[in-house]
Amino acid sequence: MRIALFEESPEAFFPLTLLRPVFELRCGHFTPRERVQSLAPAAQVGVFLRSELAEVYREEHPGIRVNDEAWLLQGPTLFVNGRWLGDPRTLLALTDKQFAACEGQLVAIVVLPDEAALFMDGNWCDDLGRLANSRTEQPVAGRIVGRPWDLVHHNPPQIAADHLSRALGKSTKLPAHLGFVGPADRLHLAETVHIDPFVVIDTTHGPVWIDDDVRIQAFTRIAGPCFVGRDTQLFRANIREGCSIGPVCRVGGEIEESILHGYVNKYHDGFLGHSYVCPWVNLGALTSNSDLKNDYSSVKVPLVGESIDTGDAKVGAFIGDHTKTALCSLFNTGTSVGVMAQILPGAGLLPKHIPSFSRIWHGRLEPLPDGGTSSLATARIAMSRRGQTLTPAMERLLTHVFQATDAERQRALVRDGKHS
Repeated sequence: MRIALFEESPEAFFPLTLLRPVFELRCGHFTPRERVQSLAPAAQVGVFLRSELAEVYREEHPGIRVNDEAWLLQGPTLFVNGRWLGDPRTLLALTDKQFAACEGQLVAIVVLPDEAALFMDGNWCDDLGRLANSRTEQPVAGRIVGRPWDLVHHNPPQIAADHLSRALGKSTKLPAHLGFVGPADRLHLAETVHIDPFVVIDTTHGPVWIDDDVRIQAFTRIAGPCFVGRDTQLFRANIREGCSIGPVCRVGGEIEESILHGYVNKYHDGFLGHSYVCPWVNLGALTSNSDLKNDYSSVKVPLVGESIDTGDAKVGAFIGDHTKTALCSLFNTGTSVGVMAQILPGAGLLPKHIPSFSRIWHGRLEPLPDGGTSSLATARIAMSRRGQTLTPAMERLLTHVFQATDAERQRALVRDGKHS
């Protein structure tokens, strides 16, 4: 079986997708690509994504075909929309006479080798749509995400669905010193998890999955549905319902219905609610965000500076890669923070829109004084502390993002009154 994930409308998820394709955004236990490889392990996997991401993606995923049209000539390939949240096993019976759809949108379609010539122009979304017009629609379960807050909104049920698909036939032995509340069959602890005394796990409202080599410090409480990825450490944390914490995170304080993609540092006290945080973000002590307005009205989020009504009353912050916040940073309801931002707050709430490669310097929005050169040096240090390397390919991608976000940055500076 050959499966190719393709990204659709990546700009709708900025800043989260500035450095990654849509199908690498986490929801539940997995990203869509990880879910395919977990639930369909025998499949060969390829991806079709923006050209600027290809070099880094090949470097990070050497076993995956990237934008390889010639690969399509070697056999039938099941194309899967990277915005779809669902069980890829439900697509395996799809024939070359059908296409799968969810909520009226294309989910998957089989492309035959003699149809691969359609994809040589790189416009795979349009090409797949035209191909679907000649097929019979086959409805499938799941959901199509359209904006960053959709990932947060759908995270609790997706955690439960992923837990169910992985937990079949597995059992967990509870440590004698663990404080446990709720059904025992909703808890999975990997054998290499280390749990201190005075830890409480509550599965009353959903399952909890703790992955390999997680360390949980005393006085931590975890409520399901929840997923905690490998090598993560929880420090006297209050993990409330609906959280996904990816691999190699350091987490303390209070978190509610949020996604920490992986390699996130939130060691200290402070509240994070209904938010998505990208890798290599460091949230300083007592950094907190609002996720509910005083009048309970719908929250608007400025994506790329454009205010978009989410239709939801509970929406937090969306924070791009390598952003750093200082002591007592306070994010407003529905905040968007770009890549490589530096935040040193003044007094009160921060602006709702902080573009990539900019900083809040004592309450004022400014461009980074050196164009981000010092931020690259900081990124090298931060990544080396977790055994990772900022490669030349990653630096080239960050340089591309710096240039691509210049107009957004300039508009924000004009609004803030720094330029005329």
